[in-house]
Amino acid sequence: LDSLRMENENRIAASRLIRVSPHEVENQLELSLRQAYESLDPKLRPPFSLEIPDPQEYLELNKAIAFGVLCEPDSCKTHIKHLHALVTDGYALFTSLLVGIVVELYVNLVDSAKIQLVWVTKEMVDVSSVGIEDLISLLLRRIGTGDYSDQNVWLCSELVGLFLEKWDCLLDDLPLVLTSVLYCFLRLLADHCRVLGVVKLDYVKRLEIRFCVKMFREQLDLCLKIGRDLVRLLQDLSHVSEFREIWNDLVSNHCSDIYKLRTSSRYFVLRITPEMETKLRFLLGNVKLGSHKRHQIWFLKKFLLGPEKEMLLIDIVRFICCGIHPTNEIIRSEIMPRWAVIGWLLELCRQNQYIERSVKLALFYDWLFFNESIDNIMNVEPAALLMVWSIPQYPHITHSLLEFLLHIVETYDIARRDIIVRGVTSVFREIERKGVIRSLDIFLANPALAPDLKKKLANLFSCHQEKVTVNLHQLSVPSKQTCLSLDSNLKECSTKI
Repeated sequence: LDSLRMENENRIAASRLIRVSPHEVENQLELSLRQAYESLDPKLRPPFSLEIPDPQEYLELNKAIAFGVLCEPDSCKTHIKHLHALVTDGYALFTSLLVGIVVELYVNLVDSAKIQLVWVTKEMVDVSSVGIEDLISLLLRRIGTGDYSDQNVWLCSELVGLFLEKWDCLLDDLPLVLTSVLYCFLRLLADHCRVLGVVKLDYVKRLEIRFCVKMFREQLDLCLKIGRDLVRLLQDLSHVSEFREIWNDLVSNHCSDIYKLRTSSRYFVLRITPEMETKLRFLLGNVKLGSHKRHQIWFLKKFLLGPEKEMLLIDIVRFICCGIHPTNEIIRSEIMPRWAVIGWLLELCRQNQYIERSVKLALFYDWLFFNESIDNIMNVEPAALLMVWSIPQYPHITHSLLEFLLHIVETYDIARRDIIVRGVTSVFREIERKGVIRSLDIFLANPALAPDLKKKLANLFSCHQEKVTVNLHQLSVPSKQTCLSLDSNLKECSTKI
């Protein structure tokens, strides 16, 4: 025991890169970087060897330099000069090591290493390294939603400062990276502008506004490449004076075209941490109904507890709808379906009307502009199935969702109501045609739903020139066992945020 304790203490003392807890298993990436640095230490000081390293030596030198850059601030410029002298792959290997560090080690990095990580990212931007897009995206994902700790605010400030500083370089070499940055900071600004009394956020908000306004003023065509979710994000900032004119211009001149552009799923993952993504994919790809409760409780405690953390629900729902599309094998299995997870998330936000409305909009957003020729039916399936499977035992859930959907059809964009009516009716037509539901009668002729709601839905269908045909035949309704499983899920995991 004494020898094990001593070995553990030595391991903790040896790590200059990450914080190590006594009970944690040694991280293999950190170990390989540290061992490479220790074994090659004499070769990391000038004068550098002029010999061309073989592939294995090249790998070890890149590891050693990465460790040195992050752990030795006073020598980081020397290490980077060494890297410039020996690089043969466009910095692809070195950048991939930094990507691995952000994915695996960022949460445990010591503060000085985080500072160095941002510094070396700027260096990689300057040389347009292969893989820099992945590194930037992962650093953006490390800015936590609803997290106003000093470290998170610092990271937000450093990154937006980086993008302002390296604007010309990024615009010339990696313009689409700027669209990812814009998506992130528009989304973060919506949260930051709602929070009052956090003094340290004021400077960050000014930087975020400066970057986003610069994008709209100087690179509007690039901004529009984000697609229809750009409108969803910007509407949350229409009350901010710096965005008012931008919002009015977008609504007046661009909405009809931008609604037609489906937003790529690569944007939605930007507001989900790697750990959160891993857990969601595991939950929706491996966990069976009946075994899901402990996983959901763990997810709730890990990611959703704390002030303002409920803002994450908006991004999670958008990511589930557009970023996780289960295979037919998973759909036919007993694996936890997406609609059930979203039903649980909606239950969590019932105490906050703003969050609840925003989550519902995230759920239905693609319904409003759906075009079967460009949109994926899987993006709209979770909302449809949540409404259908809730009817037998929980018609109030279906009623609430349908009521919201019909409300936004009438109010979201009055000037372009015809586009939205066409989109929503197209969804209903497609989910029936492709067998997501057996018949629209489950909404139009079901006695569990209020007559006025069914009348409004029928009117919606009838006001569109492409009438939705109502087929009267036996409906496939959810089993009692499934409904009870959902009920138990909601009750046992309804700890309020």
